[in-house]
Amino acid sequence: MPIPFDSQRVYYRSPFGAVEQDTAVQFRVLAPRDEHSKTVELCVKYDYDWNWEYYKMVWCGNFDINSEIWECTFTPHRMGLYWYSFRMNTSNGARYIIPSDPYKICEISDHPGRSWQLTCYKKGFSTPQWPVGGVMYQIFPDRFCFSGEEKQLKRTDFQRNTDWYALPVWQPNEHGEITNSDFFMGDLKGITQKLDYLQSMGVSCIYLNPIGEAYSNHRYDTGDYSHIDPILGTEDDFRELCAQAKERGIHVINDGVFSHTGSDSVYFNRSGRYGEGGAYRDKESPYYSWYKFYEWPDNYHSWWGFYTLPEVVETDPAFNEYINGENGIIRKYMRLGNSGWRLDVADELPDEFMENLRTCVKGENPEALIVGEVWEDASNKESYGARRKFLLGEQLDTVMNYVFRGAILDFCRGQDARYTMAAIMSVIENYPRPVLRVLMNSLSTHDTERALTMLAGEPLNNRDRAWQAHQKLSPEQRERGVRLMKIAAAMQYTLPGFPCVYYGDEAGMEGYRDPFNRACYPWGREDAELLEWHKKLGALRAEWSALWDGEFMNVYANGRRLAYIRHDDKTAVYCAFNLTDKDDVLTTPPGFSEAKPFFGNRYEDSKLSLPAMSCEILTTEL
Repeated sequence: MPIPFDSQRVYYRSPFGAVEQDTAVQFRVLAPRDEHSKTVELCVKYDYDWNWEYYKMVWCGNFDINSEIWECTFTPHRMGLYWYSFRMNTSNGARYIIPSDPYKICEISDHPGRSWQLTCYKKGFSTPQWPVGGVMYQIFPDRFCFSGEEKQLKRTDFQRNTDWYALPVWQPNEHGEITNSDFFMGDLKGITQKLDYLQSMGVSCIYLNPIGEAYSNHRYDTGDYSHIDPILGTEDDFRELCAQAKERGIHVINDGVFSHTGSDSVYFNRSGRYGEGGAYRDKESPYYSWYKFYEWPDNYHSWWGFYTLPEVVETDPAFNEYINGENGIIRKYMRLGNSGWRLDVADELPDEFMENLRTCVKGENPEALIVGEVWEDASNKESYGARRKFLLGEQLDTVMNYVFRGAILDFCRGQDARYTMAAIMSVIENYPRPVLRVLMNSLSTHDTERALTMLAGEPLNNRDRAWQAHQKLSPEQRERGVRLMKIAAAMQYTLPGFPCVYYGDEAGMEGYRDPFNRACYPWGREDAELLEWHKKLGALRAEWSALWDGEFMNVYANGRRLAYIRHDDKTAVYCAFNLTDKDDVLTTPPGFSEAKPFFGNRYEDSKLSLPAMSCEILTTEL
């Protein structure tokens, strides 16, 4: 019996996915004839409206002996989310067609229950062209490369690690505090020295974790936004990095940490490092209005309760001008050569601030990129007691795609492919096309365990740092992990969006949570197999336009096997993944008879031989 409705098939809903304002959407349902529907209605509720609206559908004949066709058109005019389902008015009362789990797609119920999501984004919304089809590379500056240039530093309150290959300091100090004050001295000139290496990987964008003056090695405790941390170098070093990167077709984006500053900063100045000024020491400070004091000076609002990270009031006019003004921090670094920003904890930034930031960024450079850190589905995320507007065309260009990360890693670790594909398709359905084309697809970040450890190591299960410090993959675990990492990277590089490689993932780095996921890049000790694999994937993306902004087709997802197609009007790519312990032979879809196997597996007469625990990518011109 046909499915009454499937929101991800254009037969039922066209166009598929999020739509621009004023786009007519065609709906079609196949109502079971045994329901004896007198009428069928499309039920729609705009996100901020209280009441539902009902649109009569037109009977268009019988589909088969079991189903009849009902159709209507709905045109959303307002930006935001619309929720919809279908009501069959029968002689026995109302019956509803509503979403179900990914196995059943939909179900018929006596109650309204769940609804499908329709995202409507701003008319004319577009995102930068330069990231499309590229590869991003995330660098934790202290741990990527030390140029060898010794700096003339005034501060002495830090520990210098002289063994590049040692673990970061993980034990608390004598006061029981984790200070993150050990440095390996990675710097901006070191990154510049490695641009040829990044170019060989196909990298087109470098994302830098914070580089502003700060007193921890992660630098999320900003001391002075306006100065580059002296350990990393100078403004001239940053300008040179951006200039030399652009000569190689590589853009640089910075980390914007605007939800809080450090308590040890020129703005707050709790420790007195900056003299007698600062909000903590002087109520007349120009920065006093940036912070929320419950009882000055010691009782103040801080990020997740960390007293070293006092939160700022982002809507404060003085703070907004300092960050987003004509001569503010955003424009300062863009004028030094950067091509955009990644916004730390974007879901903790108010709408007003992000809209101001977008105006500032796009005013300086319309092709600059704005990426937000959002861990969930960013299209329907709620925070600050309201639905967020991240992806509607007035705030972010795109987000860090943790949803794809979870889908990929969970599939590689045993999840049924149906759930993996459901997660992938939900993002493709809910996110605007301009957002999808530049999604930041990571497998690891500075906030997560290393992907290789996730795939092959013992689960962390909330174990402490002492346990994590002494864990290393066994030879057997590592062999399995490398095989799985290659499969995960192949998915990362071929799904919509563009891959973001966390420095060292391509070299086989291991590590659980902070600080073990932030060790130094193992120059001279790289995993050659993984490194070569990532270079091949970078070349694949450069050559095949289907992976740039192509359509996505779900071909097969069941058990431990998964396959999909990417295509545009010039090329097509068929991606197949076999995570079973048995070799498999797949019959490929029409149109791939002349395709070439990218990884060299046997392919004859539309039959693809796919070994156990492996993947293949077939490429063809159209």
